[in-house]
Amino acid sequence: MKVCIAEKPSVAREIAEVLGAKTKRDGYIEGNGYQVSWTFGHLCTLKEPHDYQPNWKAWSMWTLPMIPYRFGIKLIDNPTYEKQFKVIETLIQKADEVINCGDAGLEGELIQRWVMQKAGCKCPVRRLWISSLTEESIREGFKTLKDQSEYQKLYEAGLSRSIGDWILGMNATRLYTLKYGKNKQVLSIGRVQTPTLALIVRRHKEIENFKSEPYWELKTVYRDTTFASVHGKFQKKEDGEELLRKITGKPFVISGIAKKKGKEAPPRLFDLTSLQVECNKKFSFSADDTLKLIQSLYEKKVTTYPRVDTTFLTDDIYPKVPQILEKMTDYKMLIAPILAAKIPKSKKVFDNSKVTDHHAIIPTGVVPLNITENERKVYDMVARRFIAAFYPDCEFSTTTVEGEVEDIKFKATGKQILSPGWRIIYEKETPSDKEPQEGEAPTADENAVLPDFVKGESGPHKPDFAEKWTTPPKPYTEATLLRAMETAGKFIDDEELRDVLKENGIGRPSTRAAIIETLFKRNYIRKERKNLFATSIGVELIDTIRDELLKSVELTGQWERKLRQIEHGDYQAGDFINELKEMVGNIVNNVRNDKSTPIIP
Repeated sequence: MKVCIAEKPSVAREIAEVLGAKTKRDGYIEGNGYQVSWTFGHLCTLKEPHDYQPNWKAWSMWTLPMIPYRFGIKLIDNPTYEKQFKVIETLIQKADEVINCGDAGLEGELIQRWVMQKAGCKCPVRRLWISSLTEESIREGFKTLKDQSEYQKLYEAGLSRSIGDWILGMNATRLYTLKYGKNKQVLSIGRVQTPTLALIVRRHKEIENFKSEPYWELKTVYRDTTFASVHGKFQKKEDGEELLRKITGKPFVISGIAKKKGKEAPPRLFDLTSLQVECNKKFSFSADDTLKLIQSLYEKKVTTYPRVDTTFLTDDIYPKVPQILEKMTDYKMLIAPILAAKIPKSKKVFDNSKVTDHHAIIPTGVVPLNITENERKVYDMVARRFIAAFYPDCEFSTTTVEGEVEDIKFKATGKQILSPGWRIIYEKETPSDKEPQEGEAPTADENAVLPDFVKGESGPHKPDFAEKWTTPPKPYTEATLLRAMETAGKFIDDEELRDVLKENGIGRPSTRAAIIETLFKRNYIRKERKNLFATSIGVELIDTIRDELLKSVELTGQWERKLRQIEHGDYQAGDFINELKEMVGNIVNNVRNDKSTPIIP
């Protein structure tokens, strides 16, 4: 008998249906030579400190650092979990073969391996690795099952992450709570949690300590278009006033016109982080909300596997694109032009070298019927991004107009769309130009269309010399925080450069939402509208942590890169764990020897 273990009951039902297993049993479905069972996500976890040594149960500075000789796992204390594990254990003991049908990712691999280990699995194990739950994908996956050994490095990376988090989290939390905790308040510290909080606290302090300073701008309005002085900001009012006097009452002359054509490629397909960013910007969904919605869409078969960190597709998806598009009937008017010609195969969309475990999030072609309103919003974003990928570039013309008054130079810039290309997909979503307030001229910016100017023309103008004040940095939103986590605190708008920095990001796409939610639950951060602020508790915690290693976004990003290297076989799991053990040992010694606060035994 072949025993399949899925990560959720709903996924098990889908797999059983495809395999022809029809008979429902207590905790599994049976038939056609298969027994399909399931976990509920994590059934097992790493043992707690007192499971290794009884004296580790009491929190004491003198038992730190707690480093077990060998880490072990145990069942989570939950009657439902324990009952389901007994079912799985019984099935595995009698199995001829086990098929790991867990989520096809690092966390999914770890979940299933622990269950199989705890159940004492001795028979051969093969791995189902699929990117969607459609019948076609499941059938194809069962035809190409691989030996579990091919995913050993993935498991080692997941195990290393869990052990590393245990070593740092258990020891640093007890250490700082005992040394600095007031009224026995627990100071929770984590490998990713703490650097993320440090980012928010740092921004909080930048805003709090910001001192606004005045500056002045010289502009003038000619033919209902605002031209800005090329001098930029004036730090001294008198400097700008002198120029204002020179240009007042003198004619404005157009001295130069430059037009430059350009192209704008379609936006990249979605990975999980970019989807979370867009949903936060557009719908104010939290990262956790978006993850739950896209996970539900995956389980309902309408989108592909969501916990991905690439924006590319593999070459083998290309021949399937027409079939997927044809089934997306809700968008047939937008899709018709794509299907009317040969579908382009751009390197910005299809690149095997940029895909490891899973490709970008795309529709499967299954029509979304029984989905919620919020799920439809997320699906629509994924669908439009997929369709846009096969549209032509947007072609535009950028016009720069130069003018002068008495040798004082001014400039205005505007953009004109020549051929919208992929922007047609988002036509209804494009915000209209901001309407000027009464008495205010429209500002010529990069998105404004300028009037037709002629070099040498001149006429009257209305100069304006305005006082302005510098503004503090903007608070993080979940969107900007996710980007900061993805690029180790660096703020990068360029998609290609962001891809390079992903290797050093903190957390993983699948875990960042949970990290942010943890900070909320522990009352370290709060939300006002979309903005995130550190609470007094969060600020105090970061101020208490004197070891910069624990707060370093860059260092945590380097650890994350090493976990990826373990996954790819380029770094040893043992080396990663030993590094963390050494670091924690040093941190314990430094805090223990800190004489500023008495040690609580």
